[in-house]
Parts: sequence; structure tokens; C-alpha cells
Amino acid sequence: MAASTSEPSAASVSPAAGLDIWVRRATTVPETHAYPPVDELLAAFRELAGRHPGLVTERRIGTSTLGEPLYSFTVHDGTATADDDAYVVVGGVHPNEPVGAVTTLHLATTLCEEPELRARFGGAWHIVPCIDPDGARLNEGWFAAPADKRVYGRHFYRPAGRQQVEWTFPFAYKKAYFDRVLPETLALMRLIDATRPRFLTTLHNCEAGGVYYYMNRPAPGLFGVLDAIPASVGMPLATGEPEAAHIPRYAPAVYGCIDMKEAYDYLEDLGVDAAANIEGSSSAAYAERYGTFYFVTEVPHWSHPDAGDATPTEKRYAHVVRRRARGLADTGAFLTRVLDAARPHLTIPSPFLRAVGDFAASLTEAAGTETARADDLPDRAATVSEIYACETSVHSSRIRFGGMLLRTLNAEVVAGTATVEVRRCHDELLKTYETWEREADPVTGDPIPIATLAGIQYAALLAAADHAHAERPDHTGHPDRASCPDHSAEPR
Repeated sequence: MAASTSEPSAASVSPAAGLDIWVRRATTVPETHAYPPVDELLAAFRELAGRHPGLVTERRIGTSTLGEPLYSFTVHDGTATADDDAYVVVGGVHPNEPVGAVTTLHLATTLCEEPELRARFGGAWHIVPCIDPDGARLNEGWFAAPADKRVYGRHFYRPAGRQQVEWTFPFAYKKAYFDRVLPETLALMRLIDATRPRFLTTLHNCEAGGVYYYMNRPAPGLFGVLDAIPASVGMPLATGEPEAAHIPRYAPAVYGCIDMKEAYDYLEDLGVDAAANIEGSSSAAYAERYGTFYFVTEVPHWSHPDAGDATPTEKRYAHVVRRRARGLADTGAFLTRVLDAARPHLTIPSPFLRAVGDFAASLTEAAGTETARADDLPDRAATVSEIYACETSVHSSRIRFGGMLLRTLNAEVVAGTATVEVRRCHDELLKTYETWEREADPVTGDPIPIATLAGIQYAALLAAADHAHAERPDHTGHPDRASCPDHSAEPR
């Protein structure tokens, strides 16, 4: 991927004017119509390292669950020291979210080709192209045709919660305790401990809607540029329902991180068994010990103008939330019924089977939580974006989890081990799934070019890293990394 060579030098621009520099970088990602498979992505990084041997260092940081080496590529001038700022960028934390693969390669390329950009930040950039190659390979069936919603849903894979890298960091709070750290998560823990980063971003993307952000502490100076970056390429912000009702909102489409302690307290207040519903914590929480500024940009595969429309409607907000709850409950009940009928006859313990079992149950739990939440909501009108977010979350659950159950049953059919009951379940699910596909298609919206999505992510992470680089402990209240206790030797 070639970086743009027409941009002004970032290092020569004042901080205020520099905001425009980050906005303009949103259009510098070269056009592409497919996401790179794991092997192709790593080969591209090695080709880049071959062109810039004095700037790029490849390092193995761990081993995946299935035995695949995990790599970080460090871009820096000379030898980084412990006193230098470190920037950690991690792709593939959720294997169904591949925009970060394009973003990481473009970032590494521009850092290599633009000495002014490296000089502005100083220190070392530690870039992990894909932290979950095992899961990414199970999504490669749709990477070549990402705009095709039918191909996407029928080749989709997302691990169960206890097998997600981003949500299996150690956690202990009240009655909750989690220490079943994945090998991939351990690799990230070691990288964070070794670099004590000033800035950390994990690269995510959602399915439908608009752009939104997470950060682990408010950064008002960033809000303007985070609004301007997607607007510059015609993308709306997602101003509807957040992913979790308990997270703080700093600005339109800018949220505080999903914190598991806050999630526990929120569920407990709703009368839900919080310890049974919460497992591990996140990379954001783990990096807090080093005063790290954590940042995420969520970009959608498909977008719709309703995602950013804050116009009030005639529908009541609580009613819209209850309707979503019913949709999630119905989806969970249907998938559970089909899975329960087929399960005694299944012979292949695939990752799809493990994931569907967890997600089908979680839909029923989420429906109960949403119903309880609706009882305490104020009586007000729902906005267009809130209705859109609630509707698309139901469609997303159907397409994602229904698609994985189809893959589960189809694996038995292809292997020649499907009994009559498994074939019956497959046919019943397929008929319903085809209806779900037709209903979801107009709601989810139009596909967004990959270069646009990666460009937003790339520009936003640079703006956020620039903020972290300029941030000082005396005006954040966070300790300098050098004064943080070293937790790397603590048992986990």
C-alpha cells in the first residue's frame, strides 16, 4: 500500500492546524475491494520490512490456540529505549472485524515512507496485524466479497465470549473472578508490559450504521476532529443506542470504555446475576496500570442515513427498547430450539457449535436485561437513530448467529455424518434464515468502500496518538509511565 505523498509535513504544522492534517489523511488509503487473508497480510508486512530493513523489525510475541505464531512489527528510527513513547496498534482482536488489517498495513507503510510523521511522534510503533489468526481464517470465506451481505452472513464467525481475545484479560470484582487467559491474550499482556505504551488502540469495526469511538478517559480536544474525520468522507456518526447502556457518553458518538466493574454493578442493580454474565476484562483495563491512553474507532461495513438522524419520532423510547428485547428473545428461542433438536446428533465439535451455543443463550439474557431497563426509562420520544440502532441489532443477531448455526449443521452435511434430524433442522433453519436475509437487507444499508473505512480508522488513530503524545500527567491526573509500579511479574 502506497502512502500519499501530497500531504504537508505533519511535523511542521501547529497543533491546531494539525487537526486538518489528520482529517485529510482519511482519504489516503489506496482502493481495495477485498480484505487480505492472514497469510497475505503477513507477507505484505514482511515485504514492507524487506524494503525498509532499518525501520521495521519483526518479533514473535506468542502462539495462538491452534499453534500459529503471533507477530508484532515494530517501526522506529534506530533502537527504541525505555524512555521513548510506545504506540501499540492491534488488529484482529475480533476475527470478524478485518478493517484493521488494511489500517495496520497502511499505517506501517506511511510511517516507513514519511520521516516527518515518525519525527512528530518519536518512539516506536508496535503493530500487530492480526492477533487472532485462528478466528480470522474462519472468516476468510467472505473477505474476498465483503459487500455481499449473503456471503458475509453465511461465512461469518465470531468466537464465544470466553474465546475472544479482547474480553479474556484477568478480572476480579465482587463475586466475579476470571483467569482463563487465552494464549493470544497472554501475548498482548506481554507486549503491553514490555512496552508500557503511552497509546494503545485495538482495531474494531461494527456491521451497520455509523462511526463511533471509545476512549478510556475524556479528551475534549479530540472531539472536533473525531467528528470531522467521518464527515469528510460522507460517513455519519452513530448517535443512536450505545453498545452497552451503562457506558459514559463524552460527546455524540464518543463513549467511555466498556468497564466490567461498571457492567457488574449495572447488572446487579437490574437484579441480574452479574457474576454469571461477566467473565474477563479488556486490554483497556489491563493497560490502565501504565497510564495508557486507550482509543477505539468503530466503523461499519454498511451504512444508512438513519444511523445519525437525531430527529424525534412519534414512537416512545421505552417501547422501542422493549421491541428490541422481544426480537432478541424470539431469535434466541428459535436458534436454541433448532440447536437443541440437532445437538444430540452432532459429531463435529466445531468452534461454530461452541459459539452458537453461547450466543443463543446470551440473546435470551440480553432480552431480559433490556426489558428490565425499559421499565426505568424516561417517557420520551425515540429518535430515528435510536430506532435504527435497535432494529439493526436484532437483524445483526439473526444474520451472525443464524449463519454460524447454518455452518454448524452444514459441516455435518458436508462430512456425510448428518442424520435425518440434522438435515431436517438444517432445512428449517435455512428457510427462516433466508427470510431474515431479505428483511435485513434494506435496513442495514449500503456497503462502504474498504478504503473509506480504513481511512477513517487510520486518521482517527493518528489524531488520538498525537493527543496521547502531547498529553502530560500534570494535566491528566494520570501518573507518568516511569512512576507506575511494575506489574509484569505479578501472578495472573
